[in-house]
Amino acid sequence: LHMGKTMKEDLTVVAKYINKLYPPEFNVFSIYAELYHNYFASQAKKIAESHLEDKDIYLLLSWVHNFYPKNMRKDHALAMELDKVKLGSLLPSSLSKELENKYLDSEEVTVKNSLSRCLDKEIQRWKEDKEPEKLNGHFQSELLGIFVIQSIYSSQKRAEDISKAVGEELSHRLLKELPAFLRSYRDAFEDFREKSKKHRYYKPILIANINNCWNFR
Repeated sequence: LHMGKTMKEDLTVVAKYINKLYPPEFNVFSIYAELYHNYFASQAKKIAESHLEDKDIYLLLSWVHNFYPKNMRKDHALAMELDKVKLGSLLPSSLSKELENKYLDSEEVTVKNSLSRCLDKEIQRWKEDKEPEKLNGHFQSELLGIFVIQSIYSSQKRAEDISKAVGEELSHRLLKELPAFLRSYRDAFEDFREKSKKHRYYKPILIANINNCWNFR
């Protein structure tokens, strides 16, 4: 953040005041921009090659794909001058791709584990002597239906905020996880339906789960 702010503010000064003090052939703005970019890129590369936590990988990818090219380089005071300078990405494509794969692998596992825990909690609730919650007057499991959908949606949204390509790849992966989760859900529900007919709230639980199917569709 400090490097980004410094680069943006300094280049704005160069564009507004310093550039016009030199003949055009000196390419003063281009020189400044390339030096700042090269230093920023070297620091980003150093960070990328160190041991990073998942949240750090996400933040670094956000800088590479989003903050740096869109927020900084498209700033109204700099865009026209920066369009003349071919600065490239903050990271080499191979290193960027490696981080993207790490992020996607981690996010896929996180969502998968989250869905599994959610189903375990839901199965535990079926065993309790408790009537399901009502949503808009209908029996429904807010935990299962809404939580699962929000988990997948928010994960996709975070990935899309990095880049469209990363978002599409994660969506493709999660579309494989969702059917697997739904199969586990169906098997658990069928088991409950067959073995728990004497449950005090057997019928409301059945209705709640049938109503969940509409959300999942």
